[in-house]
Amino acid sequence: MGKITGFLEIDRNDRIYAPVAERLKDYREFVVPLGEKDLRDQAARCMNCGIPYCHGTGSVAPGTPGCPVNNQIPDWNDLVYNGNWEEASRTLHSTNNFPEFTGRICPAPCEASCTLNIDDTPVTIKTIECAIVDRAWDNGWLTPEIAPEKTGKKIAVVGSGPAGLACAQQLARAGHDVHVYEKFAKAGGLLRYGIPDFKMEKGIIDRRVAQMEAEGVTFHYGKAVGGADGIDPQDLLRLYDAIALTGGAEAPRDLPVPGRDLDGVHFAMDFLPQQNRRVSNEPLGDITEILATGKDVIVIGGGDTGSDCIGTSNRHGAKSVTQLEIMPQPPERENKALTWPNWPLKMRTSSSHQEGATRDFAVLTQKFSGENGKVTSLHCVKVDAKMQPIPGSEFELKADLVLLAMGFVHPVHEGLLKTLGIDLDPRGNVRASTNDYRTSVSKVFSSGDMRRGQSLVVWAIREGRQCAASIDQFLMGSTTLPR
Repeated sequence: MGKITGFLEIDRNDRIYAPVAERLKDYREFVVPLGEKDLRDQAARCMNCGIPYCHGTGSVAPGTPGCPVNNQIPDWNDLVYNGNWEEASRTLHSTNNFPEFTGRICPAPCEASCTLNIDDTPVTIKTIECAIVDRAWDNGWLTPEIAPEKTGKKIAVVGSGPAGLACAQQLARAGHDVHVYEKFAKAGGLLRYGIPDFKMEKGIIDRRVAQMEAEGVTFHYGKAVGGADGIDPQDLLRLYDAIALTGGAEAPRDLPVPGRDLDGVHFAMDFLPQQNRRVSNEPLGDITEILATGKDVIVIGGGDTGSDCIGTSNRHGAKSVTQLEIMPQPPERENKALTWPNWPLKMRTSSSHQEGATRDFAVLTQKFSGENGKVTSLHCVKVDAKMQPIPGSEFELKADLVLLAMGFVHPVHEGLLKTLGIDLDPRGNVRASTNDYRTSVSKVFSSGDMRRGQSLVVWAIREGRQCAASIDQFLMGSTTLPR
């Protein structure tokens, strides 16, 4: 359990960020890793609780305690404390295909559910996880795991986000011939085209893709499935023994108010992927560039995507950045007696917020106005606890660029899903249960955001792994793949 008295003797000490002025100069990661001694000291703080909520409860509902992929956190904390990093890597990878992703961009529900979080000093689980996998890569421990025997079964995975990658890797390691179809030029989904490089550099994805290719996964890029110019989904049904749909939830939530059609009002996911392509020298294609340079930027939406828009706008050299959230401002600290070990509602300040942004809560945008077809201002009003406008609270904000970061409603229905005739649930997601991930169409499975709606990368990895086990069971009659 690490050091028996470690949590009493050692204070929490986490990674720090490079100074704001320095990190705004480029799009590189700016988190400063802990050294060997500090990492082992932090691992020593783990209490090896009788009921370690950090493991995860096995529930399928977001907001429940702990890690959705059920990471064996006390086990690898103990291994790190004792300096057995290679075994820590094996333990970590037994539940998580891509801990270098989660170690960078997961919000760490494991730390929220840590027993030491009762007094706001949880074990630095996310930092230790990231250190384990980075060390594993640096030391060459993560070699391709090539299946000793092939099954002769062919599987198509549509979409290469974290769910698709996890599903494909698990199936390839079980000996199947796996083909991943990705409509864009490179793999990763929102990991590559949504998450900014300053949060996760894309070489981290590339090395995993190279590992998967060595394991036998074939990637087909620029290959949309469905739609007028895409691959006919019916062809996949004829060619493959099973299909996994892992295309994510890409239909954005819109703001249908007067002035929405003005130039300068864009979805966040039209803005963020452009910058990621610039950083990687990937052609933008025939699109209108969206830049925040010298502009008064308004970000509508208070979540992670909104935060990413703030960080990117500041790196563009925006004149000002304001973030609006329709929900009321949360408390600075949660009531532990009511919330722990569940994920708490509280004020969260990201690294991008620290780089410069004005935040306003309980704000509803009523309309956009502009000149010569371009947006110039937002007309807003404060709302009460029932989201109703408060008379007399109207105000106006100057805006040259408005970014809509209000989340996603469901997967895109046109093309792939309609062509296959896939049944949808009441929220517009693909109907498939977590028991077997099977859709209404024979030999077609679905996992990740396409099935559950927008969620965290760690939930996508979990579902991709479980979907792979279900496909293996379906094809072979039994499976040894973990769920």
